[in-house]
Amino acid sequence: MQNLLCFSHLSWNFVFQRPQHLLTRFSKSYQVFYFEEPKIGDSDRYIVNFQNGVYIVELLITEHDETTSGRIQNLIHEVLREYNIESYISWYYTPMALQFTSELTPETVIYDSMDELSAFRFAPPQLLQFEEELFKKADVVFTGGNSLYQAKKTRHHNIHAMPSSIDKEHFGLARGILQDPEDQMGIGFPRMGFFGVVDERFDIELLREVSAKRPDWQFVIIGPVVKINPDDLPRASNIHYLGPKTYTELPQYIAHWDIALILFALNESTEFISPTKTPEYLAAGKPVISTAIKDVVQPYGIACLVQIIDDSDSFISAAEKILSDTEKDLWLRNVDHFLENDSWDYTFYKMNVLINEAKSNLVHLTNTQKQAKYV
Repeated sequence: MQNLLCFSHLSWNFVFQRPQHLLTRFSKSYQVFYFEEPKIGDSDRYIVNFQNGVYIVELLITEHDETTSGRIQNLIHEVLREYNIESYISWYYTPMALQFTSELTPETVIYDSMDELSAFRFAPPQLLQFEEELFKKADVVFTGGNSLYQAKKTRHHNIHAMPSSIDKEHFGLARGILQDPEDQMGIGFPRMGFFGVVDERFDIELLREVSAKRPDWQFVIIGPVVKINPDDLPRASNIHYLGPKTYTELPQYIAHWDIALILFALNESTEFISPTKTPEYLAAGKPVISTAIKDVVQPYGIACLVQIIDDSDSFISAAEKILSDTEKDLWLRNVDHFLENDSWDYTFYKMNVLINEAKSNLVHLTNTQKQAKYV
């Protein structure tokens, strides 16, 4: 098996999302090592755990100083020595990893740009500079959505939109689950739910307004709270924060919602996002209300599969329409037809074909040309 080294800003066990979906599939064809963003620890060391067919590498360093990048680089080389890795592909989710991977000489470089990280809260100021460098090194670039592709398509000769997909069977389980989870069981109806990371992208004010205007509606929020103060979140008797749940548990919760929500504010951090939860909610058979995120409006809103709203009043109108609709069969048939050819397996297949084409093109380069790519 060929080796694939992935460098990410996300912890593997934080939220099961795009990297996990893709790399667990790539692990059937490659030996995959997933390097998490380095963390402060009691010594310079690494820990390797094997999960879902992937080697998860936790990098620990004692402190940040002028030697940090070199010490992280040494830890990566120790991993390569321990596992006898000589040839490999490098896969990047964060350009910041170039700080400590500059000495690596991969056969192929992949950049999977799943978000516009420079627009996120606390983004390092040098991120755009490193991204420009990564575009020069990369042999193939993928984007996590169509709007992000439109924003970046002129920056690389081999860039492709690969919107996040779904595991239809997994979320389809929600259509037949009868048992309500214990911590959701006591919540009344109608229920409107959101799952995902609750951060600066989350529309706090919209939730506050709608929950106040319709105190008879129940709002279930599932996911970790990061980069924002939990005290800033709206608190009311009809808002229920149930915390993070595992990927396996999600269908059990969604099964007992009346409406699924995409509660994202429209700001610079959400301008290019392509929420994976959109097709997941639909695969679960749940009507969806979303703010006007570009990659939700097109294609889901235009296809009348998702209700697009812009304020609390339009939210309430859309929800009342959904709740009063007694004939959802046609909508659900349209959903299933729309999602028919959408799957993570197919996304993996398309990406792997493009990676193999890039690898094949590199065969014709001389050793000097290959080395020049990474200088």
